[in-house]
Amino acid sequence: MGIFTLPLRGYGRRAGAKRAAPRKNVGMRRPHLDQQQRRLLFCSLVIAGGIVLVILGFMSSVTGRKALALPATIENIDPVRGAVRVPQQTEVFVDLLAGYTGVLVIDNIELLTVDPNDPNDPNAPAPASPGQQVTLPATTIYERGNATLTFVPSKGAKIQSFTQGTHTATVIYWKIIGGSRQRSSNYTWTFSVF
Repeated sequence: MGIFTLPLRGYGRRAGAKRAAPRKNVGMRRPHLDQQQRRLLFCSLVIAGGIVLVILGFMSSVTGRKALALPATIENIDPVRGAVRVPQQTEVFVDLLAGYTGVLVIDNIELLTVDPNDPNDPNAPAPASPGQQVTLPATTIYERGNATLTFVPSKGAKIQSFTQGTHTATVIYWKIIGGSRQRSSNYTWTFSVF
């Protein structure tokens, strides 16, 4: 054999040479994994498991309107249901479908609702002269064009600021035309003030 010659196993056997008999009772051997390969396999399994958990988390999460569980007649609320770390002077806002009106009840205190654009509302502020600032009463303001109810805690209101802790808000709402408070619906949620 020369320096550059490689031994051939089984190739180029002489004609008539006998083959070696197969070994008996030799089962399949499991491949041997060294320590580095085991670590790599373990890390791969952990990463794959993590990816599966993230995908399952995204698929099972409930967000947006589903998380708020709002009735069909309420488009939005603020602060949202279960909100934490809400400032003391935050406004309470409810956006109803067009054609609905209502009142806000916060911590079992029903707040008067005023429509500043309704000339028949006795609690509405007097119309402002041109260039004059409009002064709104310290109560719930109903905007008919947007069908929104807004209450801002302020001086002179039944609730001047929210105390620290959990607060309960309820909106009682009904149709303006053909409806009445006796046939109203309501929605209640809580939020926490820091």
